[in-house]
Amino acid sequence: MTDRTAAARYARALFDVSVKTLDLRHVGADLARVADLIAEHGTLSRVLLNPAISTVHKRAVVGALLRRLGDVIPPVARLVALLAERGRLTLLPDVGRSYHARLLDHLGVVEARVTTAQPLTPERAAAIEHSLARASGREVRMIADVDPEILGGVVARLGTTVYDGSIARHLERMRHALLER
Repeated sequence: MTDRTAAARYARALFDVSVKTLDLRHVGADLARVADLIAEHGTLSRVLLNPAISTVHKRAVVGALLRRLGDVIPPVARLVALLAERGRLTLLPDVGRSYHARLLDHLGVVEARVTTAQPLTPERAAAIEHSLARASGREVRMIADVDPEILGGVVARLGTTVYDGSIARHLERMRHALLER
């Protein structure tokens, strides 16, 4: 099993345990807070992610960390302790990303990564977001990128679907059509 698959399973389990009784956004925020804390502190990260350090010591460090944070939701605390016990704390960032994706899906929200040749004006960004919401039937949270190599137009990625309306892609299609003749 790949790390990404394992992380998705941990995230699904956390989500399933939390969905009935807890604020799912708060669970995600706590998970992100713990992951960020570990990632931001070099010494802590080296200790917890080092396979040479015993599980007993990692469990003790995680326990102290969680006590210090104090207000971590119990399912998140149990998950972090479980990951430490199993030597899988390296999965924590992927668990967080997978949980976030599951939460957005549960809320009926889809993230769209939109790439344009130049920065979007607020009006144009709102129009693109509205069009993507109509196309997907869901609420859209848009992340805008700029890539001058697309020359113009828009490339939008909604989950695994890509809408490529870039001038570079149109030129490529024209070139292929001309070469086939």
